[in-house]
This record gives sequence, structure tokens and C-alpha cells, in this order.
Amino acid sequence: MVRTRQFDTDAAVSRAMELFWSRGYEATSVRDLTRHLGIGQGSLYAAFGDKDGLYRAALEHYRTTLAAAAPESLQGGTDARSAIRAMLVERLRIAAADAGRGCLAVNAACERLPADAATRRTVRDMQDAGREALAEVLRVAVERGEIATRQDPGTLAAFLVTFLNGLLVSAKITPDVRALEPLVEVALGVLG
Repeated sequence: MVRTRQFDTDAAVSRAMELFWSRGYEATSVRDLTRHLGIGQGSLYAAFGDKDGLYRAALEHYRTTLAAAAPESLQGGTDARSAIRAMLVERLRIAAADAGRGCLAVNAACERLPADAATRRTVRDMQDAGREALAEVLRVAVERGEIATRQDPGTLAAFLVTFLNGLLVSAKITPDVRALEPLVEVALGVLG
């Protein structure tokens, strides 16, 4: 007789995401995961295959929830500069929270690349979504005359994503939003 799964896999993925985010992949053992999730090792393996499968599910959960919120936040009714500032500052606040645990996607890239191709694809998808959303906001802003720049909106968007990645790493080193927030203003200076 096949046993039915007796735990909520979505809740388990969310809780595992938090643990991986706080500790990183390498520092999180299967024992840590089973304790944190309140499940047996056999249940973890049956549901996710292995630690790596659970990590992939946690990273995908991050991509579809928290990471997806950044591009969506740009769709507000404010002007482009204000929308971009608000998005950058919000990402900074999330990264600086909990003693500077950073951004799960940036952490994953720093810890797992270049060896982990699946993590590279997931992180690249997140970065591409952010870049495309920023580029669209910037294109519209140029058309409306909100910003006057000689740079291509796609190039500006790529710069802002790169800046954000560095800012999120800095938030791990110095988890002080007030110390890092002025850097957002410097980056926005490229918008003309």
C-alpha cells in the first residue's frame, strides 16, 4: 500500500526557502531541513528527490513570489524615477533585513555558480524579468519626456540590474538601509 504524503509541500518549500536564504545551500544539511520542516528524511526524498531538488523548488518559489514582486512594483502610477527608486529601496530593505541575509538569487549565484547550470538558468530568468520590466518603464519614460538620456533603455536597465546586484551584496556586508540608500540616488543620476 502506498502511503500518502502527510505534509503540505508548498509550506515545506516556503520554509526551506527561508532556511536556505538564511544559511545558504552548503551550510544547510538534510538534517537541518528535516528538523526545520518537521518531516522525516524519507518524506523529504519522496517529495523532492534530494536536498538539491528541494533547493531548486525553494529557488523557484522565490522566483515566483518575492523576485516577481520587483518587476510588478514598477507598474505603479508614479513617474519612472519614483517607481524605480521605490523598487530599488524595497529590494534593499528586504536584503538588509534579518542581519543582512541578502537576496536569495544573488546568494545562489555567488554560492552555486558557475558549476550549477540549473541555478544559473533560474537566476538568469529572474534577472531577465527585472531587466525587461525596467527597460519598458524607461522606454515609456523617454517617450513621455520624464527622463532625457542618451543611453539606450535596455542598456540603462542592464546597468540598474547590475547596480542592484552589487547593492544587495553590500547589504549583506553592511545591513544598514540608511547607509546604503544614498547610493540609489547616485544610480538614478544616470537617468538624466
